[in-house]
Amino acid sequence: MDRILIVDDDRSIRELLSMHLEERGFGVMSAATGAEGFRLAAEASPAAIVLDMRLPDASGIDLIPELRKRAAEAPVLMITAHHDMASTILAMKAGAFDYIHKPIDIQAFDVALDRALEVRRLSKGTDYLSVEGGGAFKMDDIVGTSPSMLQLFKDVGRVAASRATVLIQGESGTGKELIARVIHSYSAAQKPFIGIDCSAIVDTLLESELFGHEKGAFTGAVQTKPGKFELAEEGSIFLDEIGELSQNLQAKLLRVLQEREVERVGGVRRIAIRARILAATNRDLAEEVRTGRFREDLYQRLKVVTLRLPPLRERLEDIPLLVEHLLVKINQRLHKNLRRVPREVIEKLQRRQWPGNVRELENVLMRAAVLSQGDMLLQEHLIDQGAVLRSGPLAAPGAADGRVATLDEVEREHIVRVWALARGHKGKTCQMLGISRPTLERKLKKYGIAGGVD
Repeated sequence: MDRILIVDDDRSIRELLSMHLEERGFGVMSAATGAEGFRLAAEASPAAIVLDMRLPDASGIDLIPELRKRAAEAPVLMITAHHDMASTILAMKAGAFDYIHKPIDIQAFDVALDRALEVRRLSKGTDYLSVEGGGAFKMDDIVGTSPSMLQLFKDVGRVAASRATVLIQGESGTGKELIARVIHSYSAAQKPFIGIDCSAIVDTLLESELFGHEKGAFTGAVQTKPGKFELAEEGSIFLDEIGELSQNLQAKLLRVLQEREVERVGGVRRIAIRARILAATNRDLAEEVRTGRFREDLYQRLKVVTLRLPPLRERLEDIPLLVEHLLVKINQRLHKNLRRVPREVIEKLQRRQWPGNVRELENVLMRAAVLSQGDMLLQEHLIDQGAVLRSGPLAAPGAADGRVATLDEVEREHIVRVWALARGHKGKTCQMLGISRPTLERKLKKYGIAGGVD
Protein backbone atom coordinates (compact mmCIF):
# COMPACT_ATOMS: atom_id res chain seq x y z
CA MET A 1 0.00 0.00 0.00
CA ASP A 2 1.40 3.42 -1.00
CA ARG A 3 1.57 5.88 1.87
CA ILE A 4 1.06 9.61 1.39
CA LEU A 5 2.56 12.19 3.74
CA ILE A 6 0.52 15.36 4.30
CA VAL A 7 2.35 18.35 5.83
CA ASP A 8 -0.04 21.23 6.53
CA ASP A 9 -0.76 23.28 9.63
CA ASP A 10 -4.45 23.55 8.69
CA ARG A 11 -6.20 20.72 10.52
CA SER A 12 -9.25 20.82 8.24
CA ILE A 13 -7.05 20.32 5.16
CA ARG A 14 -5.23 17.40 6.79
CA GLU A 15 -8.53 15.74 7.75
CA LEU A 16 -10.14 16.35 4.36
CA LEU A 17 -7.22 14.92 2.39
CA SER A 18 -6.65 12.05 4.85
CA MET A 19 -10.25 10.93 4.58
CA HIS A 20 -10.24 11.18 0.80
CA LEU A 21 -6.92 9.34 0.38
CA GLU A 22 -7.95 6.56 2.77
CA GLU A 23 -11.16 6.10 0.77
CA ARG A 24 -8.94 5.65 -2.30
CA GLY A 25 -6.95 2.96 -0.54
CA PHE A 26 -3.82 4.88 0.42
CA GLY A 27 -2.11 4.85 3.77
CA VAL A 28 -1.87 8.35 5.22
CA MET A 29 0.54 10.12 7.58
CA SER A 30 0.15 13.76 8.54
CA ALA A 31 2.20 16.49 10.18
CA ALA A 32 1.42 20.06 11.20
CA THR A 33 5.00 21.35 11.08
CA GLY A 34 8.04 21.08 8.86
CA ALA A 35 10.06 19.41 11.62
CA GLU A 36 7.47 16.66 12.09
CA GLY A 37 7.26 16.29 8.31
CA PHE A 38 11.04 15.78 8.14
CA ARG A 39 10.86 13.03 10.76
CA LEU A 40 8.04 11.15 9.05
CA ALA A 41 9.63 11.49 5.61
CA ALA A 42 12.88 9.95 6.89
CA GLU A 43 11.21 7.16 8.90
CA ALA A 44 8.31 6.09 6.68
CA SER A 45 9.53 6.52 3.06
CA PRO A 46 6.27 7.96 1.69
CA ALA A 47 5.27 7.40 -1.94
CA ALA A 48 4.35 11.09 -2.26
CA ILE A 49 4.35 14.22 -0.12
CA VAL A 50 1.59 16.84 -0.03
CA LEU A 51 3.22 20.02 1.32
CA ASP A 52 1.73 23.36 2.31
CA MET A 53 3.71 26.41 1.19
CA ARG A 54 3.52 28.21 4.54
CA LEU A 55 4.12 26.32 7.76
CA PRO A 56 4.57 27.66 11.31
CA ASP A 57 8.26 26.77 11.43
CA ALA A 58 9.40 26.99 7.81
CA SER A 59 8.67 27.88 4.20
CA GLY A 60 7.38 24.95 2.18
CA ILE A 61 9.60 25.95 -0.74
CA ASP A 62 12.70 25.84 1.48
CA LEU A 63 11.67 22.40 2.77
CA ILE A 64 11.41 20.75 -0.65
CA PRO A 65 15.16 20.06 -1.17
CA GLU A 66 15.48 18.69 2.39
CA LEU A 67 12.41 16.49 2.05
CA ARG A 68 13.76 15.18 -1.24
CA LYS A 69 16.96 14.18 0.57
CA ARG A 70 14.99 12.22 3.17
CA ALA A 71 12.56 10.67 0.69
CA ALA A 72 14.37 10.93 -2.63
CA GLU A 73 11.80 9.08 -4.72
CA ALA A 74 8.73 10.85 -3.31
CA PRO A 75 7.27 13.53 -5.58
CA VAL A 76 6.14 16.68 -3.78
CA LEU A 77 2.75 18.28 -4.47
CA MET A 78 2.78 21.87 -3.22
CA ILE A 79 -0.54 23.29 -2.00
CA THR A 80 -1.09 26.96 -1.34
CA ALA A 81 -3.66 29.71 -1.10
CA HIS A 82 -1.36 32.00 -3.08
CA HIS A 83 -1.56 32.32 -6.88
CA ASP A 84 1.43 34.54 -7.68
CA MET A 85 3.88 33.64 -10.41
CA ALA A 86 7.04 33.95 -8.32
CA SER A 87 5.88 31.33 -5.82
CA THR A 88 4.85 28.93 -8.56
CA ILE A 89 8.20 29.20 -10.35
CA LEU A 90 10.20 28.91 -7.12
CA ALA A 91 8.26 25.83 -6.07
CA MET A 92 8.64 24.09 -9.43
CA LYS A 93 12.31 25.02 -9.61
CA ALA A 94 12.95 23.76 -6.09
CA GLY A 95 11.66 20.37 -7.18
CA ALA A 96 7.89 20.32 -6.65
CA PHE A 97 6.11 17.94 -9.02
CA ASP A 98 2.98 20.08 -9.19
CA TYR A 99 1.42 23.15 -7.63
CA ILE A 100 -2.19 22.99 -6.38
CA HIS A 101 -4.25 25.94 -5.20
CA LYS A 102 -6.64 26.21 -2.30
CA PRO A 103 -9.52 25.67 -2.05
CA ILE A 104 -8.47 22.25 -3.29
CA ASP A 105 -10.30 20.80 -6.28
CA ILE A 106 -10.30 17.10 -5.33
CA GLN A 107 -10.59 15.96 -8.92
CA ALA A 108 -7.58 18.05 -9.96
CA PHE A 109 -5.71 16.84 -6.86
CA ASP A 110 -6.34 13.21 -7.81
CA VAL A 111 -5.11 13.78 -11.35
CA ALA A 112 -1.90 15.41 -10.08
CA LEU A 113 -1.30 12.70 -7.46
CA ASP A 114 -1.90 9.83 -9.89
CA ARG A 115 0.45 11.41 -12.42
CA ALA A 116 3.10 11.92 -9.74
CA LEU A 117 2.87 8.30 -8.59
CA GLU A 118 3.07 7.04 -12.16
CA VAL A 119 6.21 9.11 -12.80
CA ARG A 120 7.67 7.76 -9.55
CA ARG A 121 6.94 4.21 -10.64
CA LEU A 122 8.59 4.73 -14.01
CA SER A 123 11.62 6.51 -12.59
CA LYS A 124 12.44 4.13 -9.71
CA GLY A 125 16.06 3.13 -9.70
CA THR A 126 17.23 6.19 -11.64
CA ASP A 127 19.50 8.79 -10.08
CA TYR A 128 18.55 12.41 -10.57
CA LEU A 129 20.67 15.52 -10.29
CA SER A 130 18.94 18.01 -8.00
CA VAL A 131 19.47 21.56 -9.28
CA GLU A 132 18.99 24.33 -6.73
CA GLY A 133 19.63 28.05 -6.49
CA GLY A 134 19.10 30.83 -8.98
CA GLY A 135 18.42 34.51 -8.84
CA ALA A 136 15.20 36.00 -7.61
CA PHE A 137 13.08 37.90 -10.11
CA LYS A 138 10.60 40.55 -9.24
CA MET A 139 7.45 39.61 -11.15
CA ASP A 140 6.23 43.17 -11.51
CA ASP A 141 4.91 42.83 -15.03
CA ILE A 142 3.49 39.32 -15.19
CA VAL A 143 0.23 38.68 -13.37
CA GLY A 144 -2.58 36.22 -13.78
CA THR A 145 -4.49 33.49 -11.98
CA SER A 146 -6.25 31.97 -14.99
CA PRO A 147 -5.57 28.26 -15.66
CA SER A 148 -3.53 29.04 -18.77
CA MET A 149 -1.26 31.45 -16.88
CA LEU A 150 -0.84 29.14 -13.90
CA GLN A 151 0.23 26.37 -16.28
CA LEU A 152 2.64 28.77 -17.96
CA PHE A 153 4.19 29.62 -14.58
CA LYS A 154 4.69 25.91 -13.89
CA ASP A 155 6.31 25.37 -17.30
CA VAL A 156 8.64 28.33 -16.79
CA GLY A 157 9.65 26.94 -13.41
CA ARG A 158 10.49 23.58 -14.97
CA VAL A 159 12.69 24.97 -17.75
CA ALA A 160 14.29 27.91 -15.96
CA ALA A 161 17.10 25.98 -14.29
CA SER A 162 18.19 24.24 -17.50
CA ARG A 163 20.26 25.65 -20.33
CA ALA A 164 17.95 24.36 -23.04
CA THR A 165 16.98 26.55 -25.97
CA VAL A 166 13.46 27.91 -25.48
CA LEU A 167 11.02 29.08 -28.17
CA ILE A 168 8.38 31.48 -26.82
CA GLN A 169 5.30 31.80 -29.02
CA GLY A 170 2.53 34.31 -28.63
CA GLU A 171 0.74 37.22 -30.25
CA SER A 172 2.16 40.74 -30.09
CA GLY A 173 1.64 42.32 -26.70
CA THR A 174 1.38 39.08 -24.70
CA GLY A 175 4.69 39.57 -22.87
CA LYS A 176 7.17 37.29 -24.62
CA GLU A 177 10.22 39.34 -23.62
CA LEU A 178 9.05 39.45 -20.00
CA ILE A 179 8.88 35.65 -19.94
CA ALA A 180 12.35 35.49 -21.48
CA ARG A 181 13.65 37.74 -18.70
CA VAL A 182 12.02 35.54 -16.06
CA ILE A 183 13.72 32.45 -17.49
CA HIS A 184 17.03 34.29 -17.57
CA SER A 185 16.62 35.51 -14.01
CA TYR A 186 16.13 32.01 -12.68
CA SER A 187 18.97 30.49 -14.71
CA ALA A 188 21.71 33.11 -15.05
CA ALA A 189 20.63 36.20 -13.16
CA GLN A 190 24.16 37.51 -12.61
CA LYS A 191 25.09 37.11 -16.27
CA PRO A 192 24.16 39.41 -19.18
CA PHE A 193 20.73 39.36 -20.82
CA ILE A 194 21.14 40.56 -24.40
CA GLY A 195 18.03 41.13 -26.51
CA ILE A 196 17.64 42.01 -30.17
CA ASP A 197 14.53 42.57 -32.29
CA CYS A 198 15.15 40.67 -35.53
CA SER A 199 12.34 42.55 -37.29
CA ALA A 200 13.69 46.04 -36.52
CA ILE A 201 17.06 45.87 -38.30
CA VAL A 202 17.81 45.42 -42.00
CA ASP A 203 19.42 42.14 -42.97
CA THR A 204 22.94 43.42 -43.65
CA LEU A 205 23.16 45.21 -40.31
CA LEU A 206 21.48 42.40 -38.39
CA GLU A 207 24.24 39.95 -39.30
CA SER A 208 26.81 42.34 -37.87
CA GLU A 209 24.70 42.92 -34.75
CA LEU A 210 24.35 39.21 -34.08
CA PHE A 211 27.80 37.94 -34.98
CA GLY A 212 29.98 41.07 -34.81
CA HIS A 213 32.43 42.38 -37.43
CA GLU A 214 36.11 43.01 -37.88
CA LYS A 215 37.61 46.40 -38.61
CA GLY A 216 37.33 47.17 -42.32
CA ALA A 217 34.79 44.42 -42.97
CA PHE A 218 32.55 46.93 -44.78
CA THR A 219 32.24 50.65 -45.33
CA GLY A 220 31.88 52.31 -41.95
CA ALA A 221 33.42 49.43 -39.97
CA VAL A 222 36.12 51.63 -38.45
CA GLN A 223 36.75 49.30 -35.53
CA THR A 224 36.21 45.70 -34.48
CA LYS A 225 32.84 45.11 -32.84
CA PRO A 226 31.77 41.96 -30.95
CA GLY A 227 28.29 40.64 -31.73
CA LYS A 228 25.37 39.98 -29.41
CA PHE A 229 26.26 36.31 -29.07
CA GLU A 230 29.69 37.24 -27.72
CA LEU A 231 28.35 39.98 -25.45
CA ALA A 232 25.89 37.57 -23.87
CA GLU A 233 28.84 35.54 -22.55
CA GLU A 234 27.40 32.82 -20.27
CA GLY A 235 24.08 34.63 -19.90
CA SER A 236 21.15 34.65 -22.31
CA ILE A 237 20.60 36.02 -25.79
CA PHE A 238 16.98 36.81 -26.65
CA LEU A 239 16.12 36.74 -30.35
CA ASP A 240 12.78 38.51 -30.62
CA GLU A 241 10.60 38.01 -33.71
CA ILE A 242 12.89 35.30 -35.02
CA GLY A 243 10.28 34.41 -37.64
CA GLU A 244 11.27 37.58 -39.54
CA LEU A 245 14.81 36.37 -40.31
CA SER A 246 15.76 36.06 -43.96
CA GLN A 247 16.66 32.66 -45.38
CA ASN A 248 20.30 33.74 -45.48
CA LEU A 249 20.39 34.59 -41.78
CA GLN A 250 18.37 31.51 -40.89
CA ALA A 251 21.14 29.39 -42.43
CA LYS A 252 23.85 31.26 -40.52
CA LEU A 253 21.94 31.04 -37.24
CA LEU A 254 21.44 27.31 -37.76
CA ARG A 255 25.20 26.89 -38.10
CA VAL A 256 25.72 28.80 -34.85
CA LEU A 257 23.25 26.56 -33.04
CA GLN A 258 24.86 23.43 -34.43
CA GLU A 259 28.48 24.35 -33.83
CA ARG A 260 28.11 26.76 -30.88
CA GLU A 261 30.56 29.08 -32.64
CA VAL A 262 30.28 32.42 -34.43
CA GLU A 263 32.46 34.02 -37.05
CA ARG A 264 32.50 37.81 -37.20
CA VAL A 265 31.70 39.48 -40.52
CA GLY A 266 35.01 39.95 -42.32
CA GLY A 267 36.79 37.59 -39.92
CA VAL A 268 38.16 34.06 -40.12
CA ARG A 269 38.50 33.17 -36.43
CA ARG A 270 35.76 31.09 -34.87
CA ILE A 271 34.62 32.23 -31.45
CA ALA A 272 32.95 29.80 -29.04
CA ILE A 273 29.63 30.93 -27.60
CA ARG A 274 28.26 29.88 -24.22
CA ALA A 275 25.03 31.88 -24.03
CA ARG A 276 21.63 30.30 -23.62
CA ILE A 277 19.36 31.01 -26.58
CA LEU A 278 15.82 32.26 -26.01
CA ALA A 279 13.77 33.01 -29.12
CA ALA A 280 10.31 34.50 -29.58
CA THR A 281 7.86 34.88 -32.42
CA ASN A 282 4.30 35.98 -33.05
CA ARG A 283 4.15 33.73 -36.11
CA ASP A 284 3.09 30.09 -36.34
CA LEU A 285 6.52 28.71 -37.20
CA ALA A 286 5.14 25.26 -37.98
CA GLU A 287 2.98 26.87 -40.68
CA GLU A 288 5.94 28.97 -41.83
CA VAL A 289 7.90 25.72 -42.28
CA ARG A 290 5.07 24.16 -44.29
CA THR A 291 4.98 27.14 -46.64
CA GLY A 292 8.77 27.18 -47.02
CA ARG A 293 9.31 30.56 -45.36
CA PHE A 294 11.19 29.11 -42.39
CA ARG A 295 13.81 26.36 -42.33
CA GLU A 296 12.59 23.13 -40.76
CA ASP A 297 16.05 22.22 -39.43
CA LEU A 298 16.33 25.59 -37.66
CA TYR A 299 12.79 25.21 -36.30
CA GLN A 300 13.69 21.82 -34.83
CA ARG A 301 16.76 23.32 -33.18
CA LEU A 302 14.78 26.17 -31.67
CA LYS A 303 11.82 24.25 -30.30
CA VAL A 304 13.72 22.16 -27.75
CA VAL A 305 11.26 23.67 -25.27
CA THR A 306 8.24 25.62 -26.50
CA LEU A 307 6.18 27.96 -24.34
CA ARG A 308 2.90 29.41 -25.58
CA LEU A 309 1.67 32.69 -24.14
CA PRO A 310 -2.14 32.91 -24.17
CA PRO A 311 -3.72 35.99 -25.77
CA LEU A 312 -5.66 38.24 -23.42
CA ARG A 313 -9.00 37.22 -24.97
CA GLU A 314 -8.37 33.68 -23.68
CA ARG A 315 -7.85 34.85 -20.09
CA LEU A 316 -10.37 37.62 -19.60
CA GLU A 317 -10.75 36.57 -15.96
CA ASP A 318 -7.29 38.06 -15.40
CA ILE A 319 -8.39 41.57 -16.42
CA PRO A 320 -9.35 42.80 -12.91
CA LEU A 321 -5.92 41.76 -11.61
CA LEU A 322 -4.18 43.26 -14.65
CA VAL A 323 -6.06 46.55 -14.31
CA GLU A 324 -5.11 46.84 -10.64
CA HIS A 325 -1.48 46.04 -11.42
CA LEU A 326 -1.20 48.34 -14.46
CA LEU A 327 -2.81 51.28 -12.69
CA VAL A 328 -0.16 51.11 -9.97
CA LYS A 329 2.50 51.53 -12.67
CA ILE A 330 0.52 54.25 -14.47
CA ASN A 331 -0.03 56.19 -11.26
CA GLN A 332 3.72 56.24 -10.71
CA ARG A 333 4.50 57.32 -14.27
CA LEU A 334 1.86 60.03 -14.54
CA HIS A 335 1.79 61.09 -10.88
CA LYS A 336 -1.88 60.15 -10.70
CA ASN A 337 -3.87 58.75 -7.80
CA LEU A 338 -6.35 56.38 -9.45
CA ARG A 339 -7.61 54.05 -6.75
CA ARG A 340 -11.11 53.00 -7.81
CA VAL A 341 -12.43 51.25 -10.92
CA PRO A 342 -16.21 50.66 -11.07
CA ARG A 343 -17.48 47.18 -11.85
CA GLU A 344 -19.06 48.35 -15.11
CA VAL A 345 -15.65 49.52 -16.34
CA ILE A 346 -14.13 46.09 -15.65
CA GLU A 347 -17.08 44.41 -17.37
CA LYS A 348 -16.68 46.64 -20.39
CA LEU A 349 -12.98 45.78 -20.60
CA GLN A 350 -13.82 42.08 -20.35
CA ARG A 351 -16.17 42.35 -23.34
CA ARG A 352 -13.36 43.45 -25.67
CA GLN A 353 -11.33 41.11 -27.86
CA TRP A 354 -7.95 42.84 -27.27
CA PRO A 355 -6.07 42.13 -30.51
CA GLY A 356 -3.12 44.04 -29.01
CA ASN A 357 -3.32 41.99 -25.79
CA VAL A 358 -1.86 43.31 -22.50
CA ARG A 359 0.05 46.07 -24.29
CA GLU A 360 -3.23 47.38 -25.73
CA LEU A 361 -4.91 47.18 -22.32
CA GLU A 362 -2.07 49.21 -20.84
CA ASN A 363 -2.41 51.86 -23.55
CA VAL A 364 -6.16 52.10 -23.01
CA LEU A 365 -5.65 52.54 -19.27
CA MET A 366 -2.86 55.05 -19.85
CA ARG A 367 -5.11 57.20 -22.00
CA ALA A 368 -7.97 56.88 -19.51
CA ALA A 369 -5.63 57.95 -16.71
CA VAL A 370 -4.59 61.04 -18.67
CA LEU A 371 -8.25 62.05 -19.04
CA SER A 372 -9.29 61.25 -15.50
CA GLN A 373 -9.69 63.69 -12.64
CA GLY A 374 -9.69 62.45 -9.07
CA ASP A 375 -9.19 58.89 -7.93
CA MET A 376 -11.78 57.03 -10.03
CA LEU A 377 -11.41 55.69 -13.57
CA LEU A 378 -14.74 56.16 -15.35
CA GLN A 379 -16.31 54.48 -18.36
CA GLU A 380 -16.30 57.75 -20.29
CA HIS A 381 -12.50 57.74 -20.17
CA LEU A 382 -12.28 54.52 -22.18
CA ILE A 383 -12.04 54.62 -25.96
CA ASP A 384 -12.47 52.04 -28.68
CA GLN A 385 -8.98 51.89 -30.16
CA GLY A 386 -10.44 50.66 -33.44
CA ALA A 387 -12.32 53.94 -33.82
CA VAL A 388 -9.18 55.63 -35.11
CA LEU A 389 -9.34 53.43 -38.21
CA ARG A 390 -12.76 54.68 -39.30
CA SER A 391 -12.86 57.00 -42.27
CA GLY A 392 -14.79 60.22 -42.43
CA PRO A 393 -14.92 63.20 -40.05
CA LEU A 394 -14.22 62.45 -36.39
CA ALA A 395 -17.20 62.47 -34.07
CA ALA A 396 -16.95 64.61 -30.98
CA PRO A 397 -15.80 62.57 -27.96
CA GLY A 398 -18.80 61.25 -26.06
CA ALA A 399 -21.30 62.64 -28.59
CA ALA A 400 -24.19 60.23 -29.20
CA ASP A 401 -25.57 62.23 -32.11
CA GLY A 402 -22.51 61.87 -34.31
CA ARG A 403 -21.71 65.60 -34.13
CA VAL A 404 -18.49 66.42 -35.96
CA ALA A 405 -15.65 67.27 -33.60
CA THR A 406 -14.37 70.82 -33.42
CA LEU A 407 -10.73 71.58 -34.20
CA ASP A 408 -9.99 72.01 -30.48
CA GLU A 409 -11.55 68.62 -29.74
CA VAL A 410 -9.49 66.94 -32.45
CA GLU A 411 -6.31 68.61 -31.17
CA ARG A 412 -7.02 67.61 -27.59
CA GLU A 413 -7.72 64.04 -28.63
CA HIS A 414 -4.47 63.85 -30.60
CA ILE A 415 -2.41 65.31 -27.75
CA VAL A 416 -3.99 62.86 -25.31
CA ARG A 417 -3.09 59.91 -27.57
CA VAL A 418 0.51 61.03 -28.00
CA TRP A 419 0.76 61.85 -24.28
CA ALA A 420 -0.35 58.30 -23.47
CA LEU A 421 2.01 56.82 -26.07
CA ALA A 422 4.90 58.76 -24.52
CA ARG A 423 3.89 57.47 -21.06
CA GLY A 424 3.38 61.05 -19.87
CA HIS A 425 6.98 62.06 -20.63
CA LYS A 426 6.91 65.73 -21.60
CA GLY A 427 10.19 65.70 -23.53
CA LYS A 428 9.12 62.73 -25.65
CA THR A 429 5.68 64.22 -26.20
CA CYS A 430 7.24 67.47 -27.51
CA GLN A 431 9.50 65.48 -29.82
CA MET A 432 6.65 63.36 -31.20
CA LEU A 433 4.34 66.35 -31.71
CA GLY A 434 7.09 68.57 -33.09
CA ILE A 435 6.33 71.42 -30.69
CA SER A 436 8.31 73.34 -28.09
CA ARG A 437 8.10 72.76 -24.35
CA PRO A 438 6.29 76.06 -23.65
CA THR A 439 3.73 75.23 -26.37
CA LEU A 440 3.11 71.81 -24.82
CA GLU A 441 2.69 73.34 -21.38
CA ARG A 442 0.10 75.77 -22.76
CA LYS A 443 -1.79 72.95 -24.50
CA LEU A 444 -1.79 70.76 -21.39
CA LYS A 445 -3.13 73.63 -19.30
CA LYS A 446 -5.72 74.56 -21.96
CA TYR A 447 -7.09 71.03 -22.21
CA GLY A 448 -6.86 70.16 -18.52
CA ILE A 449 -4.30 67.38 -18.95
CA ALA A 450 -2.47 66.97 -15.66
CA GLY A 451 0.46 64.95 -14.40
CA GLY A 452 3.39 63.65 -16.42
CA VAL A 453 7.13 63.62 -15.91
CA ASP A 454 9.95 65.76 -17.27
